[in-house]
Amino acid sequence: MIFRLTRKTSGLAMAICFALAPAISLAQESHVPHWSYEGEEDPQHWGSLDPSFATCKMGHNQSPIDISHPTLANLPELKFDYKAVPLSIINNGHTIMVNYAPGSTLTVGDKTYILKQFHFHHPSEEHINGKGFDMVGHLVHADSDGHLAVVAILFMAGDSNPLLETLWKNIPPGKDQTVEVSTISVNVEDLLPSQHGYYTYNGSLTTPPCTEGVTWYVLKSTSSLSNEQLATITKLYPHDNRPTQKLNHREVLESK
Repeated sequence: MIFRLTRKTSGLAMAICFALAPAISLAQESHVPHWSYEGEEDPQHWGSLDPSFATCKMGHNQSPIDISHPTLANLPELKFDYKAVPLSIINNGHTIMVNYAPGSTLTVGDKTYILKQFHFHHPSEEHINGKGFDMVGHLVHADSDGHLAVVAILFMAGDSNPLLETLWKNIPPGKDQTVEVSTISVNVEDLLPSQHGYYTYNGSLTTPPCTEGVTWYVLKSTSSLSNEQLATITKLYPHDNRPTQKLNHREVLESK
């Protein structure tokens, strides 16, 4: 078994997490300002922490949102082509994230995106008709031009989730650490619910720099995690969720 543990700075870890955002330059990646989910660096203050975070307070297409009164539409199905990959899991100080090796794709109509990473927020950032959920998984994709698409999987406490069990057993022991285990393969498809109906809208990253132009696909059906699995993420991150943002006249579509 190949097992490697590496320590990274908090800024670099977040740069890895969101280097997909076109607005972040290589120079900025090494100097990501500190931000948090509580205190004077909480979501209400993100937009004032650094000029590069200005979109967090000035943007008009921000995420997450409370989805209500969506418009039914004939939308293309989400075609998932996810492969199993060696486990590379990061505790970056804000969330638990899994980097995904190349080769897995999401196709929506004539657009194809490559899966880059997935991570979790507890409780869910997305709300449906005012209701929150126990956890959400965000699957972050990018197309060949750098446009981002995120699939949101909502979780409710119930049956144990085998993939989460594997992930939780391999969470790095400290923050700002990465664990790579070549003998463990994971497939994010195992997190998906059986039904893939969805809501979609134009939004942003839900963490600084809150870059806009992100296409969101929020699955209507939920997946489950056990109470024990929920307790594990709760202990690590009692609340790493950005509050819902104003819709600002954006249209939210719902697949039939």
